[in-house]
Amino acid sequence: MTNDGHLPPGLAALPKAEFAFPGPLRDQLVAAILDGSKTSTTGVVADYEHEGEALPEPGERSVVVDSADRPVAVIETTGVRVVPLGEVDLAHAVDEGEGYTTVAEWRAGHELFWHGAEFRAALDDPGYTVTDATPLVLQRFRVVSDLRRH
Repeated sequence: MTNDGHLPPGLAALPKAEFAFPGPLRDQLVAAILDGSKTSTTGVVADYEHEGEALPEPGERSVVVDSADRPVAVIETTGVRVVPLGEVDLAHAVDEGEGYTTVAEWRAGHELFWHGAEFRAALDDPGYTVTDATPLVLQRFRVVSDLRRH
């Protein structure tokens, strides 16, 4: 990032990576990305469809923003799997960097988010719920640039 808060040339064209909604959860997730403990994330296929966005693909890069919409890092997708919620594995749950030690803990935390008013409003579906069959996007990534150091 340049001193005036703008992205350097070449990075401005990258899509934004927004983890959760602005606030304490996003701050926690961004900190985990920056300290290296978060190397995976989970999305709901329905969210991508609602936004008209393509699913991530390996090799794609995006700019992680914090709660104040400041760019803090560039990440590169290293792997993508679409699996039903009931098939999420422990390695993915642990690599989310949120301190989960079981898939059940991971699922409970994510269901709170997906069943929350903000997520339901974002989908324009006040009754949205997930089940074992709900298709999820399991994305692995790595930090390629920490923009706080520039």
